[in-house]
Order: sequence, then structure tokens, then C-alpha cells
Amino acid sequence: MPPLTGSPPSGTGRPSRRLRGAVAALLSGALAAFLLLVSSPGAARADQTALRAADPSVIRVGATYVSVQSTGGGIAVRQAASTAALAAAPARQVWSDTRDRGEVWAPEIVRDGGRYYIYFTAGRGAAHRMYVISSTTADSGYTAETKLALPDDKWAIDGALFTFEGQRWFVWSGWAGDTNVEQNLYIARMSSPTAPTGARYVISQPRESWERVVGNPFINESPEPIRDPNGQLHIAYSANGSWSDQYCLADLRLRAGGDPTYVWDWYKSNGCLFGSHRATMMAGWDPTLYVDGPGHHSFVLLDGDIATSPPAGPRFPLMFHAVAKGTPYSWENRHWYTGTFCWWGGTTYSRANVPGPTSDTGWSLKFFE
Repeated sequence: MPPLTGSPPSGTGRPSRRLRGAVAALLSGALAAFLLLVSSPGAARADQTALRAADPSVIRVGATYVSVQSTGGGIAVRQAASTAALAAAPARQVWSDTRDRGEVWAPEIVRDGGRYYIYFTAGRGAAHRMYVISSTTADSGYTAETKLALPDDKWAIDGALFTFEGQRWFVWSGWAGDTNVEQNLYIARMSSPTAPTGARYVISQPRESWERVVGNPFINESPEPIRDPNGQLHIAYSANGSWSDQYCLADLRLRAGGDPTYVWDWYKSNGCLFGSHRATMMAGWDPTLYVDGPGHHSFVLLDGDIATSPPAGPRFPLMFHAVAKGTPYSWENRHWYTGTFCWWGGTTYSRANVPGPTSDTGWSLKFFE
């Protein structure tokens, strides 16, 4: 995509309550100051879990949190009563690479029609492709892996299934051709949780200066769908090399009434929304205080269904991987972290020299350590 130009967000203030009496007012002021302190973005340290791992995928099923990770040459599932408790929960191996598929990356779990589906990448080099397994139980009984027949059959990683306006979709990171030039985000329709249909469509390419700080290749990856309070579709994704502390989260917002397969109906945030370097952050968004290179996140939705996306107002659970500040940045030093996110209204994403309107105003996302 041609370079886009940034536009600062606008926020809203928070009303205060009036209490009668000087003592009550004093107590209220002290309480308000305390609540502001503990809820501000930089007030509490990022909650590092004991899981030294990457690419968290977590959903909530009833009162249980279910996570999936790549480990031991296969895929393991954990279940716990909270996101913080997942690290201490037993890991049950639900799939092993008995057919020597190769490197197993970034499994993603979702529940569709009462059945669990885990999408993951396996392969070596240019042979990486998406696979799927499924079960009626979260931590056992999964089928053998099936290769997902994505259109054009090119290198593909980080796939996620979702349903939007009655249509199932699959979004992933992949190559345009057969060589490692750049990683784009693609979308395709699904006729079922395991059957893509029709063509693939590119919806984002790493062409902005702030997502080209670290490359070779330049990347857009780890797409995570969510629906905002207006019902508009967002794809939050990771940009810059995952091998660097420039790794960050950004956002794609589909314009109201837009076509998910038409690239110019998507508006990109004008910078990182969750990252550790001020130079790449969108205006009005601050860099992290306690972690470096936050990315490849999970919104922790009920059943992993974007129809259960949170409303405006409070914060909601978030999982992401990062490296603690002061620690050398490397894949081996990544941990899962628990954080939160909320919707941020009145936010303009701007662009230039492309078809369609040059700006779009709507909901964006705030992420908190």
C-alpha cells in the first residue's frame, strides 16, 4: 500500500461524582486518585506468566479459560479458572507430529457449533501450510490433522476462523508467491470450519514506514478478528519482525458497510497501538513501560466468537507475548503475559493516494500491560 498519514485520536473525559460533606469529599478524592492510579496504562507492571512461550491463543468457555500452545513437537491444551492460572494448569498433549509435518507454529483455538477447532501451521521453509484438527472436547479426542485447502496454496501461517454477518471467514498471513519477499494478510470465505471456498484476497501489506523498521522480510502477521461496539469488523495484527523488540500490534478497521474482500474498504491505524518504541506509535498512544516487543495477542472471547466481542466502557482480558524490559530480546526469552484492552472511540485512520475516502473515523483499541 502507498504510505499513509497519521491522524491523532480523540477521547472522552470521565465524569466525577459529588459527595456531600467535606470528609466524604476528601475520602472520595483519595479513592478516585487511587483508582486512577491502578487503572492507568502504566500504573501496574505487566503480568508475566510462568509460561516461557509465544503466540498465546485463549478462549473462554463458560467459566473456564482454554489455551492452546505449540510444545514438544505437537500441540497442548490447558484449562483454568482464569487467564493468570493457565500457566500452572496441566498441559495435555492433544496432537503430536507423527507424520513429520515439520515446525509446528502458532495454534489457534475456536469453538464453532459446539466443536473445538485448532488451526496451526506446520512445515519447513517454503512448505509451511495451515492445518486443522477438531474435537467435541477441549483437551482430548482430536481428529488427525487435515491440510486446509487455502486458495492458491501458498506459504501460510497464523490462521484464524471467524464469522461475520452470517458468513464464515478465514484470515491468515502469507506470501503472494513462492518466495519470502513480505508477509501479507489474506482473507477467504469458508463454507464450513474446515473448507475454504472461492479466492483469497489481500487486505493488508507491510508498506507503512512504522511497520518497516525491521524486515527481511517485512511482515503483517498474527491477525486476530474482533467486532467493535458499532458492529464493524477489525483485524488486529502484529507488525515488524518478531525477532526484534520493534514487534507491535496495529489495527485494520473495515469501514461501515464495507466488503471484507476489498482492500480499500480497510483502514489501517496510523502507527502501532501496542508497542515499546514511541517513534512507531500512533499519535495519542504511549509505548509500553515494562515489556518489549508485545505482539501475537489473543482477545480471550467467549468461545472465540467475535459476536461476543466486548462493549464500550470497561477493560477486558488480553493475552500477548513479549520480553521483559532489561532482558535480551530473543525468541527464547518470550513469555505469555496477561493484560487488558478496551475500545477507544472517535479515532481517525487516515491515508493518501489510494482509492476511496482518505479517512475513516470510528472505534480503535487501547491495550494495557
